[in-house]
Amino acid sequence: MSSIRRHDRRRTVAAAVTVLAALSLTVTACQSGGDTDADARPSASQSPTEDLGIPKDLPKDLPSSLKDLDKWRDGEWKNWDRDQWVREGSKFVNPYIKDHWKPDRMDKAEDNGKRVPENVEAASGASATGPEPRPVKARGVATPYTRHAAPAGKVFMDTPKGPMVCSGTVVKDPRNPGKSNLVATAGHCVHSGRSGGWLRNIMFVPAYNNRGLSPSQVQNAQPQDVAPYGQWWGEWAQTSDYWIRNGAASGGGGSQQDFAVLHVRPERPAGKSLEETVGAAVKINFNAPDADRFSGLSTYGYPAAPPFDGAKMYSCTDKPGKLTIDDSQPALYRIGCTMTGGSSGGGWFMKGAGGDPELVSVNSIGPQPATWLAGPRLGPTAKNVFDEISKKYAGRN
Repeated sequence: MSSIRRHDRRRTVAAAVTVLAALSLTVTACQSGGDTDADARPSASQSPTEDLGIPKDLPKDLPSSLKDLDKWRDGEWKNWDRDQWVREGSKFVNPYIKDHWKPDRMDKAEDNGKRVPENVEAASGASATGPEPRPVKARGVATPYTRHAAPAGKVFMDTPKGPMVCSGTVVKDPRNPGKSNLVATAGHCVHSGRSGGWLRNIMFVPAYNNRGLSPSQVQNAQPQDVAPYGQWWGEWAQTSDYWIRNGAASGGGGSQQDFAVLHVRPERPAGKSLEETVGAAVKINFNAPDADRFSGLSTYGYPAAPPFDGAKMYSCTDKPGKLTIDDSQPALYRIGCTMTGGSSGGGWFMKGAGGDPELVSVNSIGPQPATWLAGPRLGPTAKNVFDEISKKYAGRN
């Protein structure tokens, strides 16, 4: 079994993908990267302050429950109405809220999963290459995660239904080499799709629950065991126009471009980027081979829906097939895997030319009971999403 390992400075992340052998391995936001190859189009703009300080004059309509914010990055604010925020969320305002994600709130967060019928082809008219994959039992990733899967982590967000969780991966940023603050995840982990808007209070924890403690143990664990690299607040989110127009909480709508990138900042600034802090990041491959050219792909995540509890990291490896829901979009990769909701946004990895892992997809949809997972094949649309956020922060962190 190979690993996405955290190395010392200036090391790369080393891993190998073998058949059926597991790799132990989105402030104002933008819409971008539609279902064509056109450039990503920002929905709004914002210039984050360097010190994240509180402006002298807070908006008069700031809800009283939020007036104790230690940090405030945007001078605009809409009433924090749980029933309205998604429908009116043309802007994703994500002010930092001190100690918002404490262990007990993390524990209450439910899975933000996209579920489809087990036989999605018969239920929705989707088409697949080959038979439905046989279930592959998810395997626990070796601990400590800082050694075996440092770039992988857990994404927390607030939704109209309450706190929820997804998974994500620290990815390389060519415009900030060695100093990336970017996290790849699923579009539905940052935006509700056609029925809503941007989610709130998005935060990333790399190598969450480093020692693989039980939920009850996590409640009383030391901070370094829950968040060994600290908490990283999402200051900008980017997803595809296709997901925003077509995405749905159930069914396969929007899944073929269900991809997002976060730019994050540390909760407690220490002068280092996310990549420097973690010691590793994974390259995204936007020109990955067709599914039938892989001997195996591995996916990592924190499944939170039963029979899992969201506390531990798991992985699956299988030879992928193809699943198509919209003929105008590239087919999804699909593998057998028993991971459930909460693993959404977790990375899919192939072995790159130099032997290092490369991210080629993220978990998007799966059935209940869980027998398989499918994720988008990252191509020009996903690259537009990535490039837009990378260019925004080029040369600065």
